Amino acid sequence: MTAVLYDVSDGVALITLNRPERLNSWGPDIAAGLHAATDRAEADPQVRAIVLTGNGRGFCAGANLAAGADVPDTDGDSEKLSENAVAQLVGARHPYYLTELRKPVIAAINGACAGIGLTHALMCDIRFAAAGAKFATSFSRRGLIAEHGISWILPRLAGWGAAMDLLLSGRTFLAEEARELGLVNHVVQPEELLERATAYAADIAAHCSPVSLAVIKSQAYRDALDDVAAVSARAEALMNESLTRPDLIEGIVSFLEKRPPNFPPLTGERLST
Repeated sequence: MTAVLYDVSDGVALITLNRPERLNSWGPDIAAGLHAATDRAEADPQVRAIVLTGNGRGFCAGANLAAGADVPDTDGDSEKLSENAVAQLVGARHPYYLTELRKPVIAAINGACAGIGLTHALMCDIRFAAAGAKFATSFSRRGLIAEHGISWILPRLAGWGAAMDLLLSGRTFLAEEARELGLVNHVVQPEELLERATAYAADIAAHCSPVSLAVIKSQAYRDALDDVAAVSARAEALMNESLTRPDLIEGIVSFLEKRPPNFPPLTGERLST
């Protein structure tokens, strides 16, 4: 069985974690498949948005703890064993790489979302969740720490107090509470989840400039770490650049002509950010 499925329609790449028998728990197979799929979407000029979801009852129910069974021998060095186990389980990239993609990533959280699965979901740009879906950080209840950037993203989304509650208690909470805390943008009925998330992504693909999306996404994540004066100065320079692109003319003309815009695809050109 293929660990990660990939499909493209209407400018949207649908990436599906496909280990339903283990609630799509994270392991080397899921890691390699997801990284390959997002690379494929990032390189395809026809893809303008990405939807990430899971097959079955889980989005990603944390790490597949059995995945460390095949860690290579380290001559009894427990420190190296631990490092190898973590590296093999997590894969080549930490979850924050999703924030560095130039294209919007929309999570469609269909079910259990915990541990490293929750970290990946929070690193997506927009989150839809099925009503009743279960969430948990889980780390403190497994003798682990707040791993791979969740201590960076969670307070930014939910605020300090809520983040500390969820991280320290490791408790389970539902999609409805996640919405109240700002961790998900929309809670919908399970049978409507994928349709709603892909429709949202398709609307972005049809009506938004790929270059604008790439620059805005980079601005948002970078600007969160800087002071307002520096952010404003960078924004002015980026605005001046945007005035020279054909996307601006097409955006204005399509609005005046009351038609969908026909923005050029995102190419490999290096954008200022």
